[in-house]
Amino acid sequence: MKHENVQEYYGKVLQGSDDLQTNACCTPDEMPDYVKSVLSNIHDEVLTRYYGCGLVMPLGLQGARVLDLGCGAGRDVYALAQLVGPKGRVVGVDMTPEQLEIARSHQAWHADRFGFDNVEFHQGYIETLDQLGLEPGSFDVIVSNCVINLATDKEAVLRGAHHLLKPGGEMYFSDVYADRRVPLAMAQDEVLYGECLSGALYWNDFLTFAKRAGFDDPRLVTHRPLTIENPELEKRVAPLKFTSATYRLFKLDGLETACEDYGQAVIYKGPVEHAPHAFALDDHHIIETGKVFPVCGNTWKMLADTRFADHFAFIGDFSTHYGIFDGCGGESPFERATDGDAAPCC
Repeated sequence: MKHENVQEYYGKVLQGSDDLQTNACCTPDEMPDYVKSVLSNIHDEVLTRYYGCGLVMPLGLQGARVLDLGCGAGRDVYALAQLVGPKGRVVGVDMTPEQLEIARSHQAWHADRFGFDNVEFHQGYIETLDQLGLEPGSFDVIVSNCVINLATDKEAVLRGAHHLLKPGGEMYFSDVYADRRVPLAMAQDEVLYGECLSGALYWNDFLTFAKRAGFDDPRLVTHRPLTIENPELEKRVAPLKFTSATYRLFKLDGLETACEDYGQAVIYKGPVEHAPHAFALDDHHIIETGKVFPVCGNTWKMLADTRFADHFAFIGDFSTHYGIFDGCGGESPFERATDGDAAPCC
């Protein structure tokens, strides 16, 4: 699918989120109160031009420099602008002039409402981020909301994001994934592509691309199956199944290909803003405040070598290796030879 087809669909065909024919590019109603609060401060026209599929507002953003890939009319940019505060900065990139025109036309309105102006918008392609004049290694966090599936070269997007992140930075993004590779004929269907379906990556290809780009050990945060209410479109995508998933990818040296056990543990001291009682790193690391929580070496680095370090106490080091973390060694001949239930993954 060409850039021009996507620009036409999002710039001229769609005039608001109600024009979508599936629920793929829609965010679930459930969201934290702090997200509802920042969204209440965003202009109505920006809100109606929103086509995301998840929540790309990770914790710990105060003072951060954030890049939004495929920012559209700017809903997430203006939400993130409030979370990073006046000392932070949010940069939005999009290829569709009509969307950016809306985002820029309300910049002064939002600055007046927030009491500060900390956003900027660039027109360009997320596959060629190196052509936008953005400084390599200058962003703490990169987000994207249901846009990489529309990219013509998804692996190039991940490589570009890795290049722009600071060491210890992260890419935190939501997108649509398929349970198998999308057939070529379906991928050329302009409506299915614009509806965030036929451009979806096969989930295992995404994991491969992420690791090749330098993002070892991708972490799944949330996911939800997608339903297609339009019977005609449902027939056109059958038998493929789709899910909306949020991943976090850390730019960290030394992450290993498996969860290795070094006898380490962490204690969440808090308080990361909006997480007083527990910190959720991903869908299986929910770390309660004050409780000793055993972790693998990769999880240790994701907490110790990132913006979250000050919020944790760290027990142990990397001096002694105990093998695969219990429950994480599915291909180990030692684990296959062991009877009984495996312990939970780290």
